[in-house]
Order: sequence, then C-alpha cells, then structure tokens
Amino acid sequence: MKITSESFSNGKAIAAEFAMGQPIGDGFGFAGNRNPHFTFAEVPTAARSLALLCVDSDVPTVAEMVGKAGVEIPVDQPRCDFVHWLMIDIPGDCRAIAAGACSDGVTAHGKHAPAGPRGSRQGLNDYTAWFAADPDMAGDYLGYDGPFPPPNDLRLHRYFFRLFALDCAKLAVPERFAANDVQRAMKGHVLAEAAMWGGYALHPRVR
Repeated sequence: MKITSESFSNGKAIAAEFAMGQPIGDGFGFAGNRNPHFTFAEVPTAARSLALLCVDSDVPTVAEMVGKAGVEIPVDQPRCDFVHWLMIDIPGDCRAIAAGACSDGVTAHGKHAPAGPRGSRQGLNDYTAWFAADPDMAGDYLGYDGPFPPPNDLRLHRYFFRLFALDCAKLAVPERFAANDVQRAMKGHVLAEAAMWGGYALHPRVR
C-alpha cells in the first residue's frame, strides 16, 4: 500500500499553506491550515475501511520552554508525540483526499463538524489540550489542524501521515474519541500500513 501527496514530497518541507502557524512580520501567527492532498494506492482488496493519522513526533517535553523569550529548545531535548489528525471509517474504496477538503483555515474553539469522505469520522487532535486554558481558543479540536511548532525550537519537526487499511467498516470507538481509542480499536484489524512525512519549523535557523 502507498500514500503519496501532491502537496509535499516524502521527507521534504510542508508549505505554510498546510500549517496552522507561520512567520508574520517579526512574529508569528496563523497560517492557511489546509489539509494536504493525498492519494492512496495498492490498497488491499479486502479493506473495508481506511484510517488516516497525522502525528508530530518531535514535540518538546519541557512545556515551560515553548515560546519563552531568550530561550532556545535544544535539539537533544527528549520529545513526545502530538496528534494533528485522526480520521477513521474512511470507505475502503476511497483513493484520494483533495487539498483543503477537510480543513481550510483556523477555526477558533475547533471545528465542530469537519468535512471528510462519506461516512468517515474525525477525532480530537491535541490542540484540544493545548488550547484548554486559553478562553479565546479553548474547545474540541476535531479533524485536521496543521503544524505550529515552537518558534524557539532548534529541531525540525517531522509530521508523519500514517494510512491503515482495515478489515472492518467501522472502528469501535467512543463518540468523542482520541488517538489512544483509535490505536486500541485497530488492534487485530490492520491489513496494511503506509506512511510518509514532511518537515516544518519556525526557527529561522531551521527553516
């Protein structure tokens, strides 16, 4: 099975069009936040549904350093995952997702009913927790919300888009589901997996 994109090449830079944050003047602000285009190929004929996840695997583990003036986050700081997109129950015969079809722009408090292929469901991404204490942004962030890495981080962030072909039409997850729910529900149902990644950074010496 293969996943490819017209929006970026595997292992290459993601454009600000598909990110949540970008440089603006001497600072930073919101970007296009459009979901990238994807094409799926060589999907197993037995696949009854697909699942698509996007995870940043390079998130700093010391939150107090994020965006702190005069501080740079070192490359060797331990890292953790940040989920940017969870879409499940994609029909097994779906072979493409158009750029901007599921997200186009930043929605304060999160998208309540993000668009997607017929029958698909989209889960909570990790901006839900990140914005929880911000009254201007707090809410349930469903669907795709793109990269906005710390501008003071010296590491290039890698965004992994993982596609799973499943032998079931629907995953058994709660109505309000997150990455752990999807990972548990997929156990024993994965027929094939494919992945690609793109890089994004806001630090001027990394971009």
